[in-house]
Order: sequence, then structure tokens, then C-alpha cells
Amino acid sequence: MKNIKLIVLDVDGVLTDGSLYIGSNEVEYKQFNTQDGMGITIAHYAGLKTAIITGRKSEAVAKRAKELKINYVYQGISNKLEVLSELLTELRLKEEEICYMGDDINDLPILKTAGVSFAPDNAVGLVKESVDIVTKHSGGNGAVREMVESILREQTNFEELVHEFIYEKNKVIQ
Repeated sequence: MKNIKLIVLDVDGVLTDGSLYIGSNEVEYKQFNTQDGMGITIAHYAGLKTAIITGRKSEAVAKRAKELKINYVYQGISNKLEVLSELLTELRLKEEEICYMGDDINDLPILKTAGVSFAPDNAVGLVKESVDIVTKHSGGNGAVREMVESILREQTNFEELVHEFIYEKNKVIQ
């Protein structure tokens, strides 16, 4: 985990609990976790880049990604591995420098390619069997935060990083 420079995330089942709420007005609603948001904010503070690659397209995801200043956002993607390969080329990164968290079978190609792979506790069995680490938390309930802290504890003195983050009086987005 010491070499990770880019965290790549799926959305449904990772940043959310996987539930879809579609109103009669055809607007899609998603529930995000503020602790995951803080984890992403701390990851950015530590110098890590972040990306979302998701199969669905949602205004809620675009809004949340903008709030959290996610560096790269790809929605409506059927071939996630192809998009990741293009992103790695653009950023001049190697596969071992990325971490990916996914929860379902469409995430398997990236999970098998990533330097470090994570799945939330609520991931399907085949995914949990294929990843390096399964978090104690489920998607939408702190799994991303748990992953970020695991990475940062390997890369830095985490307590010192948090202390610096707090007292730098950063504008915090959760």
C-alpha cells in the first residue's frame, strides 16, 4: 500500500449501500456517508488522487464528486478496465500504484488488475474471494473511510497527518 497514488472507486455498493431510490419524477436519489467523504478529503490532503468509475449515470454522483473534489469521474461506463487503462496512461501510473474498491462482478477485471484491491463487507461472495482486503464496514457505511485510513497508515504517520489536517484549518467537506 506504500506505493498507492490513485484511489479508484465504484459507486453503488461502495460509496452508497447499493440501494437505488427513484422518485415518480424519475429523479434518482443516493445516500452517501459523511465519514467516507472525510476519508476522501484526508486522502486528497495527503496527496492521493481519486477517481470514480461507475456503470450508472447519476446527477447525484456528479454533485457528490464535485463536492468532494474527486479528481476524475467516469459515469455510464460498461468497460471499466478500458477507462482505467486510459487513465493510467494519462497519469503515467503503473497498475501497482492504484487501489480499487468494488463490490460486484463487473468490478472483477479492475480488482484483479489493481495493485491493491478492496471490497466492502456487503460485496458479493465472488468479489470478496478475489480481493486483497475486505473491509469490516459495508458500502455506504464507512468502507471507503476504512480503506483510506488503511492506506494512509501504511504511507504516513496517520495521527500526525490528522493533527496537521485539523490545525491547518482546512475547509472540510464531508
